[in-house]
Amino acid sequence: MNDTTHGIRVRRGVLADAPAVLDLLDGAVAWMNSRGNTEQWGTTPYSQKPGGVERVERYLTENEPWIAELDGVPVGAMVLDSGPSPQMPIEPAEEAEVYVRLLVSDRRRAGLRIGAVLLAHAADETRRAGLELLRVDCWAGGGGELVAFYERNGFTPTEAFLSGAWPGQVLARRLP
Repeated sequence: MNDTTHGIRVRRGVLADAPAVLDLLDGAVAWMNSRGNTEQWGTTPYSQKPGGVERVERYLTENEPWIAELDGVPVGAMVLDSGPSPQMPIEPAEEAEVYVRLLVSDRRRAGLRIGAVLLAHAADETRRAGLELLRVDCWAGGGGELVAFYERNGFTPTEAFLSGAWPGQVLARRLP
């Protein structure tokens, strides 16, 4: 898939993308922390969190990973699966679905709509699978900015949840 607006190309992710995905996640943690957000993903770089590297490697080998590239450089990553993480207090859907398990973009390239391009690709993959339901969960704190991002991309909030003290929101998008 190519985004003609900004030249973003989406391709299937592979295990060799692990360092790039970890860099994106580390950059996201640093960006959030610079804005005073230490609750969403904490303050420890993702690559240094216990199990962080292994989790990314599992995403790239056991799930459906996608990488957004700009001029051959990874600028975003998304992981799709058939349902929510079993570690989250989220009920599976009552129908087959595609679930966005991870979405991260290079914050230095904010404004290029990398996340929107990846979500459009997730919608395409959902249709290609013959399914109509695309879901995602996200952090609902910080004034709901992340929830609003997903709403701007066609999702509707369905259920709020708590994972410990971490406030979350499940959102769904119905596809024709």
